[in-house]
Amino acid sequence: MDERILVVDDEESLVEFVCRALRQRGYKTLSAYDGDAALSMICDERPDLVILDLMLPMMDGWEVCRRAKGDAGLKDIPILMLTARSSPEDAVQGLDLGADDYMRKPFPLEELLARVRALLRRSRGKGESARTIEDGELKIDTEEKEVRFRGAALDLSPTEYSILELLAGRIGHIVSREELLRRIWGVSGCDTRTVDVHLSRLRKKLDDGRTPKLSVQTLRGRGSRLVWEDGER
Repeated sequence: MDERILVVDDEESLVEFVCRALRQRGYKTLSAYDGDAALSMICDERPDLVILDLMLPMMDGWEVCRRAKGDAGLKDIPILMLTARSSPEDAVQGLDLGADDYMRKPFPLEELLARVRALLRRSRGKGESARTIEDGELKIDTEEKEVRFRGAALDLSPTEYSILELLAGRIGHIVSREELLRRIWGVSGCDTRTVDVHLSRLRKKLDDGRTPKLSVQTLRGRGSRLVWEDGER
């Protein structure tokens, strides 16, 4: 087994405990004890999965996740977040930033290992079909830049396509306006009216009057997300 897992926590005993359990099951392990070191290792080593604590020195786990998931070359690396806090908002914030799963401390070791196996299986499946994003009646060919919705081709501008691909890649999760500006336009901190215009046009093109409706939702102060409304897919 060649899969490498990066374990990040400021508790060295916990890191060693988890790494030892992973090595016993055939995985290779890497370790980091603060957020700066974690992000550097993600960039340099490209592990197959990251187990990431939230409360870290230098840079917290949310920021590590945000930066990793905001990088086109790193965003497909699965991140399993750990938190010692009981607030559900921690998990929501992590998932909204693109984390793939989360667990609260203390955690049963076998459950952690099961989630690791599931995330790695999912990641391997993604790699085999990375050129396609498919959810219900939406299918995006990321190589040909083509979109089919309910079997019909959607006529989108290049910018509208880029926004849809970004939102569909994290369907159900919020993408911040800052990330949209950075990923689509390559800028940040400027007038965001252009984002509103493109989101509005995309929203209209997806609205064919049928249910379930594929909706581009904008949440004030938080960002936008792509969701199915009014019934099951």
